[in-house]
Amino acid sequence: MKNYKCCSPLQILFAAVFFLSFSIKLSAQDGEKLFKQNCAVCHAAHTDQMLTGPGLKGIFDRAPKGDWLKKWILNNEKLIKGGDAYATQIYAKYGKAAMTVFEGQLTDADVDAILTYIKTPPVEKVVTGGPAAGADEGVAEASKGGIEPIYLILGSIVILIILLYALRGVRHSLQNSANRAEGKEETPEVSFFEEAKQWMQGHRRLVGVFAIIIVFGGMKSCWDACYNIGVYYDWKTQKGYKPEQPIKFSHKLHAGDNEIACQYCHSSVEKSRHAGIPSVNICMNCHKGIQKGPQYGEKEIAKIYEAAGFDPSKNTYDPSKQNPLKWIKVHNLPDHVYFNHSQHVVVGKIDCATCHGNLKEMTVAEQKNPLTMKWCIDCHRNTQVSMEGNAYYDRLHAALKEKYAGKYDVKFTVDKIGGLECGKCHY
Repeated sequence: MKNYKCCSPLQILFAAVFFLSFSIKLSAQDGEKLFKQNCAVCHAAHTDQMLTGPGLKGIFDRAPKGDWLKKWILNNEKLIKGGDAYATQIYAKYGKAAMTVFEGQLTDADVDAILTYIKTPPVEKVVTGGPAAGADEGVAEASKGGIEPIYLILGSIVILIILLYALRGVRHSLQNSANRAEGKEETPEVSFFEEAKQWMQGHRRLVGVFAIIIVFGGMKSCWDACYNIGVYYDWKTQKGYKPEQPIKFSHKLHAGDNEIACQYCHSSVEKSRHAGIPSVNICMNCHKGIQKGPQYGEKEIAKIYEAAGFDPSKNTYDPSKQNPLKWIKVHNLPDHVYFNHSQHVVVGKIDCATCHGNLKEMTVAEQKNPLTMKWCIDCHRNTQVSMEGNAYYDRLHAALKEKYAGKYDVKFTVDKIGGLECGKCHY
């Protein structure tokens, strides 16, 4: 029978400390994510700076002990109505501004993670590698793109022409050397165009085949270019359009790393045909407190303050100094095309990335899809109508599937409910 050696008390203690510290670290990471999603709009976690609500530095010394903070976060209204002294005091101190009730949205574990994050002092990130470490990501991305194919083709043609001329000169020199050795007269040099003309006259069938291929290839290229033409006859509206914006705003940082919902900034996307360009007031909800970015420091955020007429040193606004931002629209459609964001997002339950690409991975917003009529029609032909949770459609769809089983395609795509009718998009 084997003898098993039990772990020593020291080993058990070490393991317990390791797992405890690891769990605290994970909790802090989860808490940071939850704090940014739910609290950062109104509160600064580790400073006493006043945003919409007070800064939370020292909150554990000011607030009552025990689970008071958890109760306040989950349902502050309940504490106030219940006559809690400190809750009533805070409510009155900050102008009776109502705080969001998170009961039903956050669990006890979520609140514990948020409180752990607030307790944990922020760790300063050290940038290594000198000035290059803070280089513009847009430049880095551009360098990854490589050389445009058209330039490669033109360069190859130029190199081939140079080689052709060089080889013709070598051939002519060798021919004359052979003629001199045989006592013959030297052959006069013929121009390139004259030689090409003579070659074409001697190879008419081959030239004809090449001509047909070139003509039909050119026609096919023209057809493809016209068929996939963008919303305007302007290269700027084509796939890959990525204009430089007045502020180096990173979708990757905001929507990707910090997981800010698209609807927070584009607030009309669920209510209107237009997604809307966020106003500077939305930016100020967060950046009144967040005055330094991870890449550009204070430089780009200062442009937000200039647009809003905000003085961060005095924490005041001056409407006379406002300088509105002029954002450049990336995704454009012509005036004769009707597109409704709310219809697609709310009713159709289409994810933003379907049309706009994965903005959570884009530093600079870019048109990832062509947005041509062909592209939209293909989407309508392939996208099934979302009917989950609608008893009327569930019953109708089930009846139609049973009635036409084996006769028709039973996939209920958008084109089957008028998605290809001209009047749906053009009016």
